[in-house]
Amino acid sequence: MINRRDFIQASLAALAITGGTLASYRSAIAGQKITQDEILKFDAKGQVTLIHVCDIHSQSKPVYFREPSVNIGVGEALGLPPHITGKKLLEKFGIKAGSPQAYALSSEDFGELAKVYGKMGGLDRVATLVNAIRAERPNHCLFLDSGDTWQGSWTSLQTRGEDMIKIMNMLKTDAMTGHWEFTYGTERVKELVSMLDFPLLAGNVLDTEWEEPVFESTRMFERNGVKIAVIGQAFPYTPVANPRWMIPEWSFGIRDELMQANVDKARDAGADLVVVLSHNGFDVDRKMASKVNGIDVILTGHTHDAIPVTVNVNDTLLVASGCSGKFVSRLDLDVKSKKVAGFSYKLMPVFSDAITPDKQVSALIDETRAPYEEHMAEVLGTTRHTLYRRGNMSGTFDDLICNALIESQDAEISLSPGFRWGTSIAPGQPITAEDVYNQTAMTYPSIYKNNLTGKQIKDILEDVGDNLFNPDPYFQQGGDMVRVGGLGFDMDASKTIGKRITNMHLTASGKELEADKTYSVAGWASVNKETGTGGTPIWEVVKDWIREKKVVDLKTNDSIRLSNG
Repeated sequence: MINRRDFIQASLAALAITGGTLASYRSAIAGQKITQDEILKFDAKGQVTLIHVCDIHSQSKPVYFREPSVNIGVGEALGLPPHITGKKLLEKFGIKAGSPQAYALSSEDFGELAKVYGKMGGLDRVATLVNAIRAERPNHCLFLDSGDTWQGSWTSLQTRGEDMIKIMNMLKTDAMTGHWEFTYGTERVKELVSMLDFPLLAGNVLDTEWEEPVFESTRMFERNGVKIAVIGQAFPYTPVANPRWMIPEWSFGIRDELMQANVDKARDAGADLVVVLSHNGFDVDRKMASKVNGIDVILTGHTHDAIPVTVNVNDTLLVASGCSGKFVSRLDLDVKSKKVAGFSYKLMPVFSDAITPDKQVSALIDETRAPYEEHMAEVLGTTRHTLYRRGNMSGTFDDLICNALIESQDAEISLSPGFRWGTSIAPGQPITAEDVYNQTAMTYPSIYKNNLTGKQIKDILEDVGDNLFNPDPYFQQGGDMVRVGGLGFDMDASKTIGKRITNMHLTASGKELEADKTYSVAGWASVNKETGTGGTPIWEVVKDWIREKKVVDLKTNDSIRLSNG
């Protein structure tokens, strides 16, 4: 009997031969759809089941999300997951092109496959999967969230995170940690934490006056006779990557020594299993696992990586569960003599068309969205090509933002921060106001215009590049590379700071950028209070630009070229 993967490959071949449409292709495989049972299929093992999500960024509804085509690793991470993308990723993990797994995990043929497999995620579908696992494994499960949950949508911005509190409470989350949560400011974070039915764990956050813990570091759970310590690790560079003025009395950091102390304390308290719920980012967690002893599992977040296997470092299993509600991880653990004796793992793609939504969560999502639905649904235009954000150097939605800034502000150059959050739009799809907010909904969205010298511009790009490509993960402090409009350059990730960027030139004229000459630069999302707030929010500029263009025709930016030695 032909299996689903082979059927898809045969259908793709037939489609190419006959010149059939994607609509006919989708119709042809209607009887071979991915099923909820297939997604949940799992070989249970041991006494404990960890269910993990991360970097949801307030996406409660199903979305399109294109995985990065470029994700270069440097130093010891060179050539290791998650720094394998596209065809190489498919080859590495034995995934057939055109398959559901290929669509979920890579950027290959994304625009075409999006029309076949549809949107992914939706927290009502996540709820269905989580509840099914709990029903299968009563008193075995912990449902854990690595943070970046309360920010990234218009509804969360308007409710200042409360919509996601309600949803995650209904999902019966057991614990979370944070990063973008802190951009609501100290007082609002305290209010939101008080609304949680579960702890926000962040042992590496201390107050600046007495260096006392701001949040609980560790929560002990017992599942099926196993004592489990969950230790929270918030994003260590929050005051660098985000506005310091929003959280002036809290200090952050990696704090290996404190993590080791918390692990030792948990073991002394009788923990059979130690789980770190982290928002460090994958490469930082890989290094932390090599330095801190006694951690059994790190559930990692921040870098939005979706890796279909666990990565073992120093007898620590690292789990990366993607973003935007697109995946749910399940890790079953057999614990013996305070060690992991065996495990089973699956990164479950949340194909929204295949999963029956949980009715209660669906109703709550609709309720939280209702006051804003009409406003968010405004159609601004359409796109000819995939609009996406994620990638080391550039994304087409960021190119759109950069173009809008240049044209609206009459600037020569534009800068857009390299945020990883933001959904995708498939070719031919309408662009709605909500799509714009999914790229821009944040608490310091104001646009600005400055005059900068060529040297200042290069210094900015070199500094951000070092945050991304420093060979020591502990010095990687932010997201992807700052996006640039009106300017082309070459970047060699293997070089050191000050030497990575060459061939800087204005794309409109081809002229070389002069170090002493002044250029007009437009941007948004400054971490300075006076610049980042109080002005025109970026979403208004972007919405107006799309309304004027009506049809957006942006291909991948080829004026910025990245190499690695």
